[in-house]
Amino acid sequence: MHGFLAVPVSMLSRLNPPQREAVKYLDGPLLVLAGAGSGKTRVIAHKIAYLIQECDFSPASIAAITFTNKAAREMQERVGLLLQGKSGRGLTVATFHSLGLHILRQEAQALGYKRQFSVLDSADSTHLVSELLQTTDKNEIRGMQQHISRWKNAMLTPEAAIQASQDDVEHRAARIYLSYRDTLRAYQAMDFDDLILLPALLFQDNAEALEKWQRKLRYLLIDEYQDTNSCQYRLVRLLAGVRGAFTAVGDDDQAIYAWRGANSDNLRLLQQDFSQLHVVKLEQNYRSTLRILRSANSLIANNTKLFEKKLWSELGLGDTIQVMAAKSDDQEAEAVVMRLLAHKFQHRGKFSDYAILYRGNYQARIFEQVLRNERAPYQLSGGSSFFDRAEIKDIMAYLRLLANSDDDPAFIRAVTTPKRGIGPQTLEKLGAYAAQRGVGLFGAAFESGLEHQLGAKQYETLLEFCQFINRLEESARKDPAGEVLDGLLLAVAYENYLYDSEEPRQAETRWKNVQDFAAWLKRKGEEDEKNIIELAQTIALVNMLENRDEQEVDAVRLSTLHAAKGLEYPHVFLVGVEEGVLPHKECTDDHAKIEEERRLMYVGVTRAQRSLTISYCRKRKRGGEWQACEPSRFIEELSQEDVRYSGREEQGSEEEVKQAGNARLAQLKAMLKKDETKSEA
Repeated sequence: MHGFLAVPVSMLSRLNPPQREAVKYLDGPLLVLAGAGSGKTRVIAHKIAYLIQECDFSPASIAAITFTNKAAREMQERVGLLLQGKSGRGLTVATFHSLGLHILRQEAQALGYKRQFSVLDSADSTHLVSELLQTTDKNEIRGMQQHISRWKNAMLTPEAAIQASQDDVEHRAARIYLSYRDTLRAYQAMDFDDLILLPALLFQDNAEALEKWQRKLRYLLIDEYQDTNSCQYRLVRLLAGVRGAFTAVGDDDQAIYAWRGANSDNLRLLQQDFSQLHVVKLEQNYRSTLRILRSANSLIANNTKLFEKKLWSELGLGDTIQVMAAKSDDQEAEAVVMRLLAHKFQHRGKFSDYAILYRGNYQARIFEQVLRNERAPYQLSGGSSFFDRAEIKDIMAYLRLLANSDDDPAFIRAVTTPKRGIGPQTLEKLGAYAAQRGVGLFGAAFESGLEHQLGAKQYETLLEFCQFINRLEESARKDPAGEVLDGLLLAVAYENYLYDSEEPRQAETRWKNVQDFAAWLKRKGEEDEKNIIELAQTIALVNMLENRDEQEVDAVRLSTLHAAKGLEYPHVFLVGVEEGVLPHKECTDDHAKIEEERRLMYVGVTRAQRSLTISYCRKRKRGGEWQACEPSRFIEELSQEDVRYSGREEQGSEEEVKQAGNARLAQLKAMLKKDETKSEA
């Protein structure tokens, strides 16, 4: 115990009174309403340390649940610093999905799974849904996946979905859901939604398992509580039990994920389900200046509120909020980038101090173009990795299988891409047999008992594929990586498969990606003197490094508002703030959706630490036609005493505004060029 006693006093003294109250409250369920920038991560980390050091909780009996791996890592690091040493051993800090996976690995048998079940990624799941729908129509497949995901998030089994279906379309979708669930079971596989649904169903139906986990996890802390869906809430409620030993931390003003199943009613449900719920509000903001916060408060006051909350700060009044009208989207991009570069030049800042935020991904292109023209480095948030492309995943499935024959999702993908006469029925029988025998799909194919389960032709085709993989593995261990890969692509006729299943131009692009990947693997194999199996095992790491923490790079961040949540930047440009864009045109006639769009704008405003610039266009090109644009209603809802407008018609003719802008631009470019010349000298 030495070293614990003196820590809590100094540790808690660094918190403000409401933060201290949230950390020390242990008399029942607690909801911490944490406004933007109010130190919620600090509160959760301190509470974990307080539970361990002051309240004699074993670290292994505490679970902190976050929504992203990055948030979990940050939380773990903070707790480690507060605990100073090894006293945190056994603590669970994980995403909902990771916690679900941890539970399922131990309880798999109770659900009819082997312990080493597979988890399908979204591409594997898409492939399976495509097979069941017997279509390659991406919209139809995506629509079906969303249906299934919504049902799972609402804790509806396929049987319940079939019963609840209102028409033929819904009934067909529910039948596909049933086939999808049964196929997953046969493959001994789960998708991401199952990682939460299956533990919740287990705890609902199995009192013994629930009691075991309630004893194991005596205290829960849930971050970003407003983003939970019905299934996640049910899992928390079951684990918390009647004691309600939990702290939920969230902000109803930042609930922006209804479209992906988040249920903001979960805040209301907490009050209903736990009558002893205690609420603490964190309203002191440590991020933004007073003007930014006054505008944020003024904006969000237009929403229906479950809990009243007003952010305040001791960081001073700060700069006025700039609202800038542009003639067109081209001019908006040019003006925003020029203002950004001028500000950076004048304040000797870094590129990474600046963020350009927008409602939809399509808005990024024009800003990318101008930033490239000005040779300003930028980073797109949430850009997809080269390794996430379908064609690369196809080839990787073969390589993963060479590296680990027990990798069932890799086996399923490889055996069905390209098609070779092994369909869902064969795989279902193989999956059922493998589950019964407790072995992987690849291993099961060589067992004599399987021959009696399948027709002679089915069995022969399956065995032929597995023997091909075995021959390839022998070659992979001794021959150069490039040679093995060329042989693989030729043997499975992957190029022909692409041209048979895609439009020529798309097939050409995808085949070029495969060739680039092959060239990279060959080069890497020669440089590192590794065979293709060793390379396959390092690719996951390469992929992780490619997606390493984006904040390390000195570049302007381009991001959607949804992806920017939880982040902060000294200077923010919120662009395209027009009716039909923000709020989105599909939301303008729906009160609940308008409120969510307003929360999205609020998230954008509260990302800014020191300065905020908002821009909109007077006209925008859509489908080759010019359309007039109106500034968003949300601009008027900001605190007008803190806003300064520029570029509006009343401030001079369009020609005068343009001339003034061009003159400023020329002056800025001359300054920047002079600065560059000086640096080079």
